[in-house]
Parts: sequence; C-alpha cells; structure tokens
Amino acid sequence: MNRVELEAFVAERTGIKKAVVSEVLDSTLEVIAKALGEGDTVRLVGFMTLHVKDRAARVGKNPKTGATIPIPASRKVAFRAGSELTKAVNGK
Repeated sequence: MNRVELEAFVAERTGIKKAVVSEVLDSTLEVIAKALGEGDTVRLVGFMTLHVKDRAARVGKNPKTGATIPIPASRKVAFRAGSELTKAVNGK
C-alpha cells in the first residue's frame, strides 16, 4: 500500500474528503519527523514506537578495493512494532 492508496482507504472508511485526509497525514508525518529530529521518542501504544539511535563513527572497507574508509557518526530511526501490530501481522 502506498500513500495514495492509504489516503483513499481512510477517506472511504471515514467519509472524509481525500484532500482533508492528505492534510492530516501531512501534518502527522511532519510532527513525527520534528519530534524525532529533536531526539524524542514517538509511541503509538499497541502499534509502534519510533526512536533515534546514535551510531558511532567507525572505519569501513571498500569491498571492491579493500581500502579502509572512515564512516562518520550518524543518527538513525529505529522502529519497534507494538503488540497489536505484531498480532495483526501474525494473523491472531
């Protein structure tokens, strides 16, 4: 399912116009991105938890040449499925 399909499904299910659903989805994603950018954790109980993990700088290898290359420190978003999402995926 892509974003357009999601918007159409929610609009059909709720009776809300697709344009309004799109605005709500845009706002939701914007708030989530902002919170994660500030280092906050986003919890949707039973569905998912998103949080930021710091990755330390390290040395990697170019697989083609074998040369070592420095990989700078970075941050990544980590996802953890909630219990209800896990149950849905496992068909329970």
